Amino acid sequence: MALEEGEEKRKYESLEDIPGVGPAIAAKLRSLGFHTVESLATASVKDLLPAGIGEKQAAKIIEAARESISIEFITSDELLKERSKVKRITTGSKALDELLNGGIETQTITEFYGEYGTGKSQLCHQLCVNVQLPEDEGGLDGAAMYIDTEHTFSIERIIQMGRFRGLNPDSVLKRIIYAEALSSDHQILLVEKCDEVIKKHGVKLLIVDSLTAHFRSEYLGREMLVERQQKLARHMFRLFKLARAFNLAVVVTNQVMARPDSFIGPSVEAVGGHIVAHTSHTRIFLRRPSASSPVRIARLVSSPYLPEGERVFKITENGVEDVEEEEYKRRK
Repeated sequence: MALEEGEEKRKYESLEDIPGVGPAIAAKLRSLGFHTVESLATASVKDLLPAGIGEKQAAKIIEAARESISIEFITSDELLKERSKVKRITTGSKALDELLNGGIETQTITEFYGEYGTGKSQLCHQLCVNVQLPEDEGGLDGAAMYIDTEHTFSIERIIQMGRFRGLNPDSVLKRIIYAEALSSDHQILLVEKCDEVIKKHGVKLLIVDSLTAHFRSEYLGREMLVERQQKLARHMFRLFKLARAFNLAVVVTNQVMARPDSFIGPSVEAVGGHIVAHTSHTRIFLRRPSASSPVRIARLVSSPYLPEGERVFKITENGVEDVEEEEYKRRK
């Protein structure tokens, strides 16, 4: 289906516009979670076969979708220009933003992991507010999508943080799309079917809090480990595809487990093993100096281009804020 010389590229707005996709096939594709041209462009032939079409037809549909949104080989200098499209969302802390080279990046997955009470969900709430700010204030003037797996989402907390930022509480709540995942399969389904919602509401931040809670509780024992990791891998790659297709930031939180054999280094490690580690582009480990302190310590564990490092911030009734050095020393 390569374009002939002088032939213009077509921009398909809906699934039905793509050659080879009629109303019946479009309905089947949507039932599989493909609601937009972008989602088809990042699919594999195998992903489309359950719609009842052959491999050749599936390949043609995917190729047409990719040509429509200009997925092609480019030179490195052109890639540099593409990188200029990457945006960042402020965390609310200048110190934490500095650690992350300006904030949470779009087109990537950022993972926050740590023990209970270290501020993972609080950061997610803050980002739901901050993404709605204008770009010159550290936001993207966009909506947020929050997939809640542990019943941690708090409307009251969102209102508190929004008011401190000078935003209208009603307006803030209207731009947060919420869904509670009741199981790992439900969580996977929500992500597979969210592309249409992302496009409709202008979502620029997708949060899964927490990524591994359901997987950890449902897949017990070594005999289920392979199946769990395979599902987690597909789930993470789907999140990455959404981040790239819609230029949005994906943030996931993760639980930790003890490392009883560790004598040097951290006593805990993130759940999910190498699958989550390799797919998360930026990983931040959160810890708390003491149970009574509002101060948190963020350590950048891995990033494609940023150096490891640590910064301190605090979580107050206003949300995520910077902490003065003297205050940190006093509370340490």
